[in-house]
Amino acid sequence: MSVANANLLNALTLMGMSVWGFYSSLGHAKTALIPLVFGVVLLVLTNSIRDHNKTVAHIAVAVTLIALIALIAKPLPAAIDDGGLKLLRVGAMTLTGIISMIFFVRSFIAARKAKR
Repeated sequence: MSVANANLLNALTLMGMSVWGFYSSLGHAKTALIPLVFGVVLLVLTNSIRDHNKTVAHIAVAVTLIALIALIAKPLPAAIDDGGLKLLRVGAMTLTGIISMIFFVRSFIAARKAKR
């Protein structure tokens, strides 16, 4: 899997799980749409990442890291307590964020080695 594909997977997961969480919550909690915003930003950046734009890749890493920190800080502990589908949704977003970060870091390391 390429870095762009890992980013795309993360973006689509954030968007899909966010919309699912919004419609499955009582009263349609608007906070469930926060990951949707991160997902849309990452989706927009995907083609530039595919074109090896370093600046955009660093922006995508920052957005991914912020999303991961936000997920781990608040929704993940609540989802672990609640369990069920909420845990599946938050776990999927967290997992794809971690996978995306691994691919970004590996690509940055490879680029640094290629530069030498």
